[in-house]
Amino acid sequence: MSEPPPSATPLLAHLLDLLADDAPAEELGAVTSAARTAGVPAAELAEVERAAATALRIRGALRQHRRRELQLTALFDTAGDLAASRDLDDVLKAIVRRARMLLGTDTAYLTLPDEEAGDTYMRVTDGSVSVLFQRLRLELGEGLGGLVAQTASPYATPDYRTDDRFRHTRNINAGVLDEGLVAILGVPLLLGSSRGGTGKVIGVLFAADRAARVFSPDEVALLCSLAAHAAIAIDTARALDDTRTALAELAGANAELAEANAAVRAHSAAMRRAEEAHDQLTDLVLRGGDVKDVAVSVAGLLDSPLTIHDPGGRPLAAVRPDGTGRAADSIDADWLAGTAEESRHGARAVHRDGRWICAVLAGQELLAGLVLHRPDRLDDSDRRLFERAAVVTGLLLLLRRTVAETENRIRGELISDLLGDPERDPAGLAERGRRLGIDLDRPHLLLVAEAAAREKLGGAAMRYLFGGDIHGVSAEHAGTVVLLIDCDDAGAPAGAAARAAAAQLGHLVQAPVTVAATGPAAGARELAAAYAEAARCLRAMRVLGREGEGACVDELGFLGVVLGNAKDVDGFVTAALGPLLRYDERRGTHLVRTLRAYFGAGGSLIRAKDELHVHVNTVVQRLDRIQVLLGRDWNEPDRALELQLALRLHLLSGGREG
Repeated sequence: MSEPPPSATPLLAHLLDLLADDAPAEELGAVTSAARTAGVPAAELAEVERAAATALRIRGALRQHRRRELQLTALFDTAGDLAASRDLDDVLKAIVRRARMLLGTDTAYLTLPDEEAGDTYMRVTDGSVSVLFQRLRLELGEGLGGLVAQTASPYATPDYRTDDRFRHTRNINAGVLDEGLVAILGVPLLLGSSRGGTGKVIGVLFAADRAARVFSPDEVALLCSLAAHAAIAIDTARALDDTRTALAELAGANAELAEANAAVRAHSAAMRRAEEAHDQLTDLVLRGGDVKDVAVSVAGLLDSPLTIHDPGGRPLAAVRPDGTGRAADSIDADWLAGTAEESRHGARAVHRDGRWICAVLAGQELLAGLVLHRPDRLDDSDRRLFERAAVVTGLLLLLRRTVAETENRIRGELISDLLGDPERDPAGLAERGRRLGIDLDRPHLLLVAEAAAREKLGGAAMRYLFGGDIHGVSAEHAGTVVLLIDCDDAGAPAGAAARAAAAQLGHLVQAPVTVAATGPAAGARELAAAYAEAARCLRAMRVLGREGEGACVDELGFLGVVLGNAKDVDGFVTAALGPLLRYDERRGTHLVRTLRAYFGAGGSLIRAKDELHVHVNTVVQRLDRIQVLLGRDWNEPDRALELQLALRLHLLSGGREG
């Protein structure tokens, strides 16, 4: 009696153990080889191979998540170090050292303007080996640093020597060549002018490698966040230096300077209050707080109601000065975007319509807007505190988005498997969903979205779910983006949810987005069927010319009833148009196309012949043939309605018109 073939179950359990132990990728891949060697049956071997591939993807996502956590932790540590530093030289060295560490580059350096000499000089370097490079002086507007300072925007080059976007000079090229630098990223240190409304570039922070390298958007955003902290720390250190100098001068003055001395002490006290507030916000971040905690802290410090809104105007947090919550309506997205752009351009908070607004940025991307509901003016220290709160809020939102992107990517794979083959293992899909925090047995709305800007839609859907109070998951599937939303969080029937999603996604993509919705549905099979119905609804909306809108099947009239109830659409079309379809197929004529043009022209022979580009007699002859094939009542109201519906369904199903 032969022994039973070996089972794949121990190998699958071993895969989970390896994944839990963060084993190398080679060990995960070796499980498949072990299964083949052991003689596991083909069906179970395929399951082991799929499980190994999934384990490798999860391992990669987890490692990327840990790497981003380490970067953000280092950035938070940097914020604490800079807040504690008071000496300008120590501040500058800490900035450059942390920039090099955060991005893992060969060197980092910082340039500052020399107002007396009218040029820019190398102030601090870390990792540099060239004396010539360390002593570089640049005329205003020269090199990559000049481009960054002029535009107040970050620039990166994978190969400095061949990049013609900025002005090369012999002096700069010699220093860069002597240092051996190739890839360079520069970001501005921006500080708002105390009297003007525009931002002031007080320096440029660089990270550079001695080999070609493309800096990712995340790395650019990371260095920009460090630069925002650095600009505040430099300004604080300079202000303290100025205060110490003023106090030293006033110490030997006579009694006539007592009033001025008191003003300086008041300024120093205000500075200390701002520094303590910044330390409090930094500590809040390090303790794992969220954006609502920032809102509570700042509202209390500034004694004014504060709200935080996402780029679409939806509220993320709203608190009163006493820390209690308050109702907050959405604000106009265009107003928020325009005001935030003014804040971003000036690198300062702005006052509009009785409110103070400060943009929350990651590089050039608008993450949110802080709105302080206060009609009167803010003094410089309170304004600086408000602006620092925007920087801290940006760090928190970046961290939240990083976690949300990783979770959504893993959950999205479940949705793709669910829609691709729900019959393969419904129970297994439900169990995977529970492990990922998605209860497929609960009622969900299923939304299918499409847009011409397909490459932007996936990220916009993730931000739509992440930015609001919607519990759901998104995935790209069959050229569309599918959103699965818990009915408790949808807050509206399918049609209303589709319209809300179409409007918000259209704003995020900056292009029309069409959304079809179905549901509620629960369970793997029902959800897969709901997706099929939503996909049919989306095609119907396209045929009906409803691009850029949101709707559900029930809102498409009789056409929606036919689609939604899964009627025999092909049978209906064949019954109504069968004689014409067969005649066109056998003889190569255009009777179906002619009938469609005739109805589309409202029964006008002249307009129909223009549409068909034939003589009017040809149209008459074709209509005579249609009457022979369909009967004398083909143009009666009831029969005409049936034929027009069949023509639309035929077009929707992709049928030819002869």
